[in-house]
Amino acid sequence: MSPATQAAPPAEARPFKLDETGWPVVPPTQVTIHRTSPRDERSRQIVCRLDGDLVAVLLFGQAHTVEVAPGPHVLRVHNTLHWRTAEFDVPPGEHVHFTVLNRNTRWYYPLLLVIGVAPLYLEVHRGVPDAVDA
Repeated sequence: MSPATQAAPPAEARPFKLDETGWPVVPPTQVTIHRTSPRDERSRQIVCRLDGDLVAVLLFGQAHTVEVAPGPHVLRVHNTLHWRTAEFDVPPGEHVHFTVLNRNTRWYYPLLLVIGVAPLYLEVHRGVPDAVDA
């Protein structure tokens, strides 16, 4: 029996829209990298690579969305001082969010005042900034 001749479930029960022949239309599979956390130190860029390809160089307040194939992926980010890697799997039609941020330590401002430089630590969290900061 073809999808066009089967009885379709009610529209509110369907996870996806159906095309004119009755086949499901799956939304794009996406990954969004946010750099909007209020905990971010707000300096120094964060370079983001997805599966080895450069996808974004984020400054504070920016976010970048990229469409990906469903399946396993590797997000690798760095702030030129520290590297972080996140391996994840994206089901078809899902939208995965990551929050990246530069974080200072309690020695950041004294070191900055005395020698003019100080280390920043890089954090990567799965989820949108509001969920990560809560």
